[in-house]
Amino acid sequence: MHGGNTGTDNSVTKWWPESLNLDILHQHGARTNPMDADYDHRKAVKGLDFEAVKADVKALMTDSQDWWPADWGHYGGLMIRLAWHSAGSYRMGDGRGGAGAGNIRFAPLNSWPDNASLDKARRLLWPVKKKYGNALSWADLIILSGNMAYESMGLKMFGFGFGRDDIWGPEKDIYWGSEGEWLAPSENRYGDLETPGTLENPLGAVHMGLIYVNPEGVNGNPDPAKTALHIRETFARMAMNDEETAALTCGGHTVGKAHGGGDHANIGREPEACPVHAQGFGWSNPGHEGKATNAFTSGIEGAWSKEPTKFDMGYFDYLFGYEWELTKSPAGANQYQPVNMPDDEKPVDPTDPSVRKMPMMTDADMAMKVDPAYNAICQEFMADPEYFKDAFGRAWFKLTHRDMGPKANYYGPDVPGEDLIWQDPIPAGSTSYDMDAVKAKIAASGLSAADMIATAWDSARTFRGSDKRGGANGARIRLAPQKDWAGNEPDRLAKVLGVLEPISAEAGASVADVIVLAGNVGLEQSIKAAGSSVAVPFSPGRGDATEAQTDADSFSVLEPLADGFRNWQLKEYAVSPEAMMLDRAQLMGLTAAEMTVLVGGLRVLGVNHGGAAHGVFTDRVGQLTTDFFVNLTDMSMSWEPKDDGSYELRDRASGAVKFTATSADLVFGSNSILRAYAEVYAQDDNAEKFVRDFVAAWTKVMNADRFDLA
Repeated sequence: MHGGNTGTDNSVTKWWPESLNLDILHQHGARTNPMDADYDHRKAVKGLDFEAVKADVKALMTDSQDWWPADWGHYGGLMIRLAWHSAGSYRMGDGRGGAGAGNIRFAPLNSWPDNASLDKARRLLWPVKKKYGNALSWADLIILSGNMAYESMGLKMFGFGFGRDDIWGPEKDIYWGSEGEWLAPSENRYGDLETPGTLENPLGAVHMGLIYVNPEGVNGNPDPAKTALHIRETFARMAMNDEETAALTCGGHTVGKAHGGGDHANIGREPEACPVHAQGFGWSNPGHEGKATNAFTSGIEGAWSKEPTKFDMGYFDYLFGYEWELTKSPAGANQYQPVNMPDDEKPVDPTDPSVRKMPMMTDADMAMKVDPAYNAICQEFMADPEYFKDAFGRAWFKLTHRDMGPKANYYGPDVPGEDLIWQDPIPAGSTSYDMDAVKAKIAASGLSAADMIATAWDSARTFRGSDKRGGANGARIRLAPQKDWAGNEPDRLAKVLGVLEPISAEAGASVADVIVLAGNVGLEQSIKAAGSSVAVPFSPGRGDATEAQTDADSFSVLEPLADGFRNWQLKEYAVSPEAMMLDRAQLMGLTAAEMTVLVGGLRVLGVNHGGAAHGVFTDRVGQLTTDFFVNLTDMSMSWEPKDDGSYELRDRASGAVKFTATSADLVFGSNSILRAYAEVYAQDDNAEKFVRDFVAAWTKVMNADRFDLA
C-alpha cells in the first residue's frame, strides 16, 4: 500500500543509513524457499537421468527456433555466453558471485548491460527445466547448456559436475560497486586507473554492469596493451593465471559472434525495468524482425572466425593471420577489422548464407596479440591445437565449477577423476579411532580450554559459504600461509599444535579431527565449570591436506583481517568492526541469532585475540554463562566512550569502571534487532537455552565444510 511495493525505499537504512543491516543473514531462509521443508537437493540430483538431460540440451542447440532466431541456426554462442556470464561474476576476494546458485536469474545480474538478451537464452532452456523439474537446478542447467554447446560444436569437454542448488531471490550480500549508473567511468573503482592492481577489493570487473573488462578498451578508449594489463588483473581476481586467461579468451571467441548490427537507439529497457506485459523480457528491439542478423547486445558486431559454429583454430587464423585496423561497428562501437581480407575468407551472415560479413576483433582480443606474455601463450596454442583444446577445457571447467567447492559436491557421470589443486583437495580421514581415548589425552594435555577453543575456532572460521572454501577440514591451519596469519596468533597456534599433533599421530586420527575435538573438550570443560553438563556433538572423518594439495597463494584471500567473534582486527578500517563481523557471519552461514549467541559465549570463555579484555563482561572467565548479555543489558550501568575508540562500562552510582568494550560488543545492545536477541539470553529462565544454542551454533561452524556428511 501507498508505494510500499513499487520501489519506494521505506527501509530502516533509508532513514538511518549507519544502522547495521542484518537482512543479509536471512536472505535465503525458509520463507523464500518454495521447496518442501524436507526437500534435499543433493539426494534429488542423484536420481536425475543425466544422459537424457544432456541429450535434450544438446538437441536444443539446433531445434526450437520458432520465436527466437539462432546465429547460423545454432544457439551455441548464446548458451556459451549465458554459462560464461553466469560463472563470470565470481571473484576470489570474498568468493561471492559465480554460477553456483543460479543468481543470474535475479537482479541486478539479470539486467546488467553485459547480460543483454541472456533472458532469451534462459527462456529457451525452460522446456528442459520444466521437463526434469526439481532435480535439475537452474544453476546446473545454465552451465550444462554451455558445455553441451561446445560439445555440439565439436569440442570434447574436460568434465561437468551436477549438484548446484538454486537460490530463490537476489543475493543482497554482494557488493558490486558504489556507482549509481551502469558503465560509469572506471576511475570510480580504481585508486589509479594506470595501475590495475588498485581496483577496489573485492571487485573484479572494470565497470558497474560488466563481467570483466570493457571490450572497447579501458573506459572505451582502444589501447590493447593497456587493456591487457586490466585483463590480467581482472582474471587474476578470479584465480586465473595467464595461460588460463588466454585459453578462455581465445576459446570463448572461437565460436559465436557479437551483436551490434545497426543503430539501436530504440532498444528497450532491461528486464527489471520492463512493463508487466513484457513478462521479464528485456531489451526489446523494434528493428529485430525475427532475424539473427539484427540482434543487439554489446553494440560490437561480427564473428571472430570463419566458421563460428565449429570449435577450431579459426580464431587464431584470423587474429595472427591478418593485420587489424581500428574501425566502428554499425552501432558506433570501437572494434577492429582485418586489412585486405578476401571476401571468400569472411564468415557468412548469421541469417543469410549468401552474404559474407566482415569479421571483427575487440580490444581484448587484440591484447592477446599485443601483450608479449599472452602472445607467447597463443603461439604455443597454435603450434599444438590439442594442447589448446585441453587448456581451454580445463580453464572452462575451473571457471564454471570454482564456486562449487570440493569434489564431494559434484554429481554425475562426467565428474573428472583427477584432483585439481583449485578444488582444495582433502584426503579422506579415519573414523575408526577411539574418540573417547583421544578426548582423554587432550583433557590431560595441560592445554587450557581457551587455547583449545580459540584454535578450533580459528581453524573453522575461514569457511566461506560463498564458494565453499576454507573451514576446519584439511587442517590447513597448520600449513602456510595460515599458520603465519596474525589473526591465528602464530605463537599460541604453534604451542597448541605441538601438543595435538602427537596425540593425532598416536591415535591414528587426523589433525583436523583432533583440533575440532580439542575445541569440543575445552567447551565441555567450560560448560561443566558453569554448572551444566552438555555433550558437544562431534563427527569424525576429517582429513589432513598436504602442502602439495594446498595452493598457498589462493588461500591468502581467506586471511581474516578482522574477527569480531574474537574481538580483533588487524588495523583500523573504513568499515566498522561490527560490519566486518556481520560479513564474516554471513560467509559462515550464520543467522543473526547464531551470531549473537556465539559472540556472547566466546567473550565469557576468554578467547579474545591476544587475551584482550574488551567485551569480557564477566567475573567468571572461562565458564559458559550468560554474563555477557546480563551485564550488557544491566541498566544500573552506563557506557562511556574513550579517546582510543573503546568504551567503559561504569557503575551509575559509584562511577567505577567495571568492564571495557568495542563497538562490536556494544552493537548487541544498540541495534534493536540484536538487542532483542541479547535480551532473550539475559533472561533468568534462559541459561540452559543459551548453552544449547551456543553448542548448536558452534557445531554448525565446526561442520560447515563437512560436505561428506550430507
